[in-house]
Amino acid sequence: MTAAWAVRGAATAVSSAVVCVGLIVILRPVLRRYALAKPNVRSSHREPTPQGGGLAVVAATIAAAWLGIFGFGVSIAPPPAIVLAAVVLMACIGAVDDIRPIEVVPRLLLQALAVAAVIYALPDNLRVVPVMPWWLERILLFVGGVWFVNLVNFMDGIDWMTVVEVVPLTGALVAIGALGALPAYGVVVALALGGAVAGFGYFNRPIAQLFLGDVGSLTIGLILGWLIVLLAGSGHLIAALLLPLYYLADTTITLLRRLARREPIWKAHRTHFYQRATERGFTVIDIVGRVFAVNVGLCALAVMTVIMPGRISGIAAFLAGVALVAWLLIAFARGKK
Repeated sequence: MTAAWAVRGAATAVSSAVVCVGLIVILRPVLRRYALAKPNVRSSHREPTPQGGGLAVVAATIAAAWLGIFGFGVSIAPPPAIVLAAVVLMACIGAVDDIRPIEVVPRLLLQALAVAAVIYALPDNLRVVPVMPWWLERILLFVGGVWFVNLVNFMDGIDWMTVVEVVPLTGALVAIGALGALPAYGVVVALALGGAVAGFGYFNRPIAQLFLGDVGSLTIGLILGWLIVLLAGSGHLIAALLLPLYYLADTTITLLRRLARREPIWKAHRTHFYQRATERGFTVIDIVGRVFAVNVGLCALAVMTVIMPGRISGIAAFLAGVALVAWLLIAFARGKK
């Protein structure tokens, strides 16, 4: 990556953060009136707090990424109109759900439509597991995409959680892109998303003045999932698994436990590891600080697998990542003494 690329990349991230902050300042009075999240038995907050800050995050990301891609003169392989339409559709689904909740089935169908559009827009020659039939891989990517979008939404349950997840991940994606393992347009989008989420972080710091809402968490899940698939398709599947490994572990284990107890998995709950940690002596800062540290470790391992590719180094890095995540989950489950 040249010095000019580095300067323009920094400008993309900073401009995205500035635009996000400006939009939040403009939108907050409207969100207070129409999108107020009131506390309930499953909430982590105690005071009515406006949600929908993700609207500013998504708008800033789109604007900064679009300008960055054309400003860099970057060629983009997937049809940008399809990806943009999918992102806008997902944002609309979330925005409506923030104001007036949508029933489970139509919500999932609309989410599936947005994910299907992103999968359709992937380059035909992109393969994650080349030995698998192309059609089967695309079906699994679709199912995984719907799950990933929702797990990002599930994990956005306390202040700063999405910030400490997205900022390290997008930073790692930029570093990996600098090593040539992510398309240039993916690097620009990662810069724009990371900058926007960092700008939002000021308003979401404990005790939060603003929540992302579904408009933010669902759409961030879609964009992050797309970037991770691009990374996996470039031949770095282990890196793609390591980056979101904590989110994947917390949500998947929680889902399996709820299925085992025959609980309705579509209903809100407070049984994620990080949620249980709040009831076992951990403060919000304790939790997000540990999640951030683990994510930095996972990102470092992911970058290492790109720098030193190979089966042995990949397996070693993945096992180290599993150990990190297992330590965190066990710590949350045990609580503070």
